[in-house]
Order: sequence, then C-alpha cells, then structure tokens
Amino acid sequence: MDLLEKSVKVQKWFEDKVGSFGKGKYGRVLKMARKPDAAEFRKTVIITGIGMVLIGGLGFLIWMIWEYLPRYLWAWLS
Repeated sequence: MDLLEKSVKVQKWFEDKVGSFGKGKYGRVLKMARKPDAAEFRKTVIITGIGMVLIGGLGFLIWMIWEYLPRYLWAWLS
C-alpha cells in the first residue's frame, strides 16, 4: 500500500467518525448549541476569571502555610 492509498484510507475513516458525531447521543445538544452574544460571553469570562483568581489565591495561601508555619511553630516551641 503506497502513501496515497493509506492517506485516503485514513481520511475516509476520519470522515466516517466525524460524520456520525451529530447523529449519536450528542446530536440534540449540538443542535441546541448556539454562539453566545457579547454580554453572555463577557459574563462567562468574568465569572471564570474570578474563579481562577480565587482558586489560585487559595493555593498560594496553602503554600504559604506549608512554607512558613513550620518555621514559626518550631521557633515558638523551642
């Protein structure tokens, strides 16, 4: 099998898989999906950004506790 035949075979396999994507269990969801308007997109970005900042801040706070609390606790106990 040469390269052209192999690439045609892979292309056909891929098109068969992608072509049936909208007809299976996810077809109804894909039909109902729409592009968000600017206000909805902006609200989603703001909420997602706030969540990322909160989770990052929580991770930083946990790191600070693990990094510095043992030093102060050990100094206090000594």
